[in-house]
Amino acid sequence: MAVKIGDPNFNTRVEKGLKNTFMRQAVTSAQERLKMAKSKAEDELGNWQEWRNIAEEIRTHTLENIDYYLHQLSENVSNNGGHVFFAETAEEANAYIKEVAQKKNAKKVIKSKSMVTEEISMNEALESVGCEVIESDLGEYILQIDDHDPPSHIVAPALHKNREQIRETFEEKKGYTNTSKPEELTLFAREQLRKEFLEADIGVTGCNFAVAESGSISLVTNEGNARLATTLPKTQITVMGMERVVPTWEELDILVSMLCRSAVGQKLTSYITGLTGAKAEGDLDGPEEFHLVIVDNGRSNILGTEFQSALNCIRCAACINVCPVYRHVGGHSYGSIYPGPIGAVLTPLLEGYDDHKELPYASSLCAACTDACPVKIPLHELLVKHRRNIAEEKRTTLSETLAMKGFGMVASSPSLFNMSTRTAPMMLSPFTKDGKVSNGLGPLKSWTDIRDFPESKKERFRDWFKKREGQKGGTHHDSTSRNISQ
Repeated sequence: MAVKIGDPNFNTRVEKGLKNTFMRQAVTSAQERLKMAKSKAEDELGNWQEWRNIAEEIRTHTLENIDYYLHQLSENVSNNGGHVFFAETAEEANAYIKEVAQKKNAKKVIKSKSMVTEEISMNEALESVGCEVIESDLGEYILQIDDHDPPSHIVAPALHKNREQIRETFEEKKGYTNTSKPEELTLFAREQLRKEFLEADIGVTGCNFAVAESGSISLVTNEGNARLATTLPKTQITVMGMERVVPTWEELDILVSMLCRSAVGQKLTSYITGLTGAKAEGDLDGPEEFHLVIVDNGRSNILGTEFQSALNCIRCAACINVCPVYRHVGGHSYGSIYPGPIGAVLTPLLEGYDDHKELPYASSLCAACTDACPVKIPLHELLVKHRRNIAEEKRTTLSETLAMKGFGMVASSPSLFNMSTRTAPMMLSPFTKDGKVSNGLGPLKSWTDIRDFPESKKERFRDWFKKREGQKGGTHHDSTSRNISQ
């Protein structure tokens, strides 16, 4: 599986992100731009909170009846002449896709942007049976030719690259000779990809939403590449996470409207495509054969749990675009193809805590992500639940465990607490300089490595307050009590 990316050590990934000045500037700029566009789109729509409530109700209802809607979807896809395969694991999904490719003797596969195919490592699976897989989304195409650099953002995968870096990649890998102007870079990529579309044996897409009532799939794109990938090749394979289903076109309309506004601040993206099965008699274009691969890969284990609302996600990245942690460390620091707050929640659910127990702590718990989510996933609350589970399973570090036990013992004893607050200034004095603690030990070290910690005052607040009240002789207290009673 390719959910996990990058260096295995979380602190190493974070340190690398913090040192990448360009990436941090690019992320900050993009976040501000996307937040402003989203805010404007919300105001134009009006009653945004009501729309959020409706979107949440749709997603919650669908998940609570997911078996019914997946069965309906499957039946209607089959009735439309398509083939449906339910894959419990990534391995099963890839085995089916490889089998289709081998039966068609496919040599080239053109692919539109898809997170779930990244999740199951589909590209590598197809390459293992001799297929060349070409990414057709501009951002994904740039990353692919740049030695398969992983995406750093759900919507804008090449957010961490600037145009000079892209020009250098095109020059080195594809013989590009023009400038770094976006128009020239895009035109070059379009010329390179056009022939790939025409030569492809199979087109692969993801699925923003599948409509159960008609057996249709819907794709939301800004480049039109998905339409070429579903029109020119004779065989089309669509891969979808099992939760990406809606009951009818009416619910699709609402969720697409929320998706476009939340992702890029548009009323609608350039291309909203609905596809129903293979080419019918009389159709001028379209695939001759259609396959829908519905991927579980751990999602059913989330159903019915306290984390079920995480499956409401419509992959708009609104939570990423407001996250202060993502702004400073970037997408690759999360070590997952799903970065940001939703990645910190979802990745441990899909792959467990063994390799991802640090992610729930990569958050300030400011709740900006929860406020931004168009389907009202309580992301910061889910992160707290992860932290609780990690602590209960005794997966925290030894230093954290000892520190929390020590704090619990001191905080539960008035005499120990009183003594500790009196001795704190003396204990911290070796690490204090110019009124700040700049070289802490233990759990304090992670803080002081990147920011100063204020020194502990010699006079405690409770001592100061007691002295102040004594000087006033209780007059202020009596007056306050009298005002409250009135």
